[in-house]
Amino acid sequence: MKNISYVINGVLAVAIIVLFVLFFTSNKKDGDGSAALTFSGGDSASVLPLAYVNLDSLLLHYNLYKDANDALMKKSNSANATLNQKQRQFETEVADFQKKVQNNAFLSQERAQQESVRLQKMEGDLHALAQKLQEDYLKEQAKLNSQIADSVRLCLKDYNKTANYQMIFTNTGMDNILLAKDSYDITQQISKLLNSRYKPEASK
Repeated sequence: MKNISYVINGVLAVAIIVLFVLFFTSNKKDGDGSAALTFSGGDSASVLPLAYVNLDSLLLHYNLYKDANDALMKKSNSANATLNQKQRQFETEVADFQKKVQNNAFLSQERAQQESVRLQKMEGDLHALAQKLQEDYLKEQAKLNSQIADSVRLCLKDYNKTANYQMIFTNTGMDNILLAKDSYDITQQISKLLNSRYKPEASK
């Protein structure tokens, strides 16, 4: 999910800049040069109307992500098993070819060259298959990341209709938030809401 983290981090960077610009331009300075920062009574937090979601923890408990990721891994493992089988077959035929060459088992030089060309094509097909499987996996992974990002975004939007946070951050390890009070962490609430909205049969 690093791709999701990079996208969200970029959005957060812009949002933080906007927050600071609004703060320093909208608050009038008093006679002593100080600025007062106030929030309305309807704000979600008593100090700052902000919250954050721990992305690692969220994905760890999000059933949609777990199910989709498991399905992707099974598909990848199946593809790798097929590729490995073809690779072993190729190696066996190469060894057989080399043995025949050493024992002069081919009826003619032309026949040996034909077999060599066939094996070269077989090797090229293996490389092409490996590349295709890798590309297919990356596409499926990107699709999963996009699905999860959209799901979380919509969930947060609905959640915030009543929570009324001015900004919700994401945090992976210590990427964005070095220290925050537990009251600002809404990961558990969002995780529960996401799972309550997830219907396994609808995702298939």
